[in-house]
Amino acid sequence: MTSEWGPLAGLVGEWEGEGGLDTAYSHSQEKVLGTPYLEKVSLKPFGPVDNGNQHLWGLDYKTAMWRGDEQNPFHTEVGYWLWDAATGEVLRGFVVPRGITVLAGGTAAADATTFTLRAAPGEPQYTIGENRYLAKNASTLSYEVTITVGDDSWSYDETTMLQMIELAEPFAHTDHNTLRRVG
Repeated sequence: MTSEWGPLAGLVGEWEGEGGLDTAYSHSQEKVLGTPYLEKVSLKPFGPVDNGNQHLWGLDYKTAMWRGDEQNPFHTEVGYWLWDAATGEVLRGFVVPRGITVLAGGTAAADATTFTLRAAPGEPQYTIGENRYLAKNASTLSYEVTITVGDDSWSYDETTMLQMIELAEPFAHTDHNTLRRVG
């Protein structure tokens, strides 16, 4: 892979991780649970995308996660990872079919193996949009993910701060996993 994708180059491929842990509020059990999950991620390169004088290189991605022996994933995402070499900006834009869209961003060196992206509602660049139901019942206060890229693996630590109707204080919904190249 050439360097046009900067710190995203090591993410290109097909990935699986069996050691994921989702710490989230369980509506059926009315408490916070840590649940292991299996994840499959596909990241396909494209670019450049010319936006005036800006030249972005990206990864088209989708991910799905399953608990135990479930047939249907409990979580899916589709979106893009983008790299702007001129500014060192890394972006991750994605949609979750619960009615939420996130554009998270940060900066990194082209050869970085670790980088962090953030978003919060109302921020001018890196923001979060949600539907009315989520705004009332489980509103996202902030999102942060740190990516660490290895040779044939990569990992993430993700925290989504939520204000949930069931909980008096903001709640840190966390996910983390290490993915291994399978293709």
